[in-house]
Amino acid sequence: MKELGEIIYRKQQVVIATKHHKENVIAPIFERALEVQCFAAENFDTDLFGSFTGEFDRKDSPLETLKIKCKEAMKLTNCNVGIASEGSFGPHPYIPFACADEEWMIFMDKSNGLEIIEREISTQTNFKSAIIKSTKELSEFAERVKFPTHGLILQAFTADSMDMKKGITDQVILENHFHYLIDKYGEASVQTDMRAMFNPTRMEVIEKLANKLVNKIKSICPQCHTPGFGITHATAGLPCSLCRQETRSIISYTHTCLKCAYQKEEKYPHQKMFEDPMYCDQCNP
Repeated sequence: MKELGEIIYRKQQVVIATKHHKENVIAPIFERALEVQCFAAENFDTDLFGSFTGEFDRKDSPLETLKIKCKEAMKLTNCNVGIASEGSFGPHPYIPFACADEEWMIFMDKSNGLEIIEREISTQTNFKSAIIKSTKELSEFAERVKFPTHGLILQAFTADSMDMKKGITDQVILENHFHYLIDKYGEASVQTDMRAMFNPTRMEVIEKLANKLVNKIKSICPQCHTPGFGITHATAGLPCSLCRQETRSIISYTHTCLKCAYQKEEKYPHQKMFEDPMYCDQCNP
């Protein structure tokens, strides 16, 4: 493993594993921060690793899929440095009744054996689906999910892929395909197109995650100077300001080096030594 003075990515080629134009937000951030030269892998079908509409099932976890996708893009382009992201949508893991966009992103440096990973969970998503039978229901759904700036998918409720239309951003096309499905099946399934190039809201989350990942790459181990010195553990127990009992709020983060395993504890990461009693299980059970 090279030392920091030698791990410089300036002018290196970095492949972005995407077919959905994620490079539009990822590339400028990495090029500005690390002075690299990013490019998207041509003829690289990321849908083969899993698609939102079910033509291809995701066989592995999002994190494993992320790594496989990045390695394959690097292999295809004979590139030693790569970036990939992977998204999932569904119920928020912590907030009841809320939908979430969970995004993972990796920066992989084959030469130095580095895999630097960040994650973002956001409620900033228009993820929705519905079974509809009328143009009124279609219009109401489209308005709720920010159509036409955000794309839609229409398909038969039978999930017949031959009758599926993706990436709809035109009102006439939307209505025509809807009437076709209604005439043939009596109802239709409509859902938001969560592919990045058809979903500006998701693209904003990916952009935020890219900035987080760049900051992590630029975080250097104090001992061996390897990039990616990041948070690996959060410790709860911030005391309540009223009763002084421990709460579930974070009191410290542990940062760990990817190379030498050096650890450093960061106390009071949110710049407060006590928690509000409203978040205390003793004062506000």
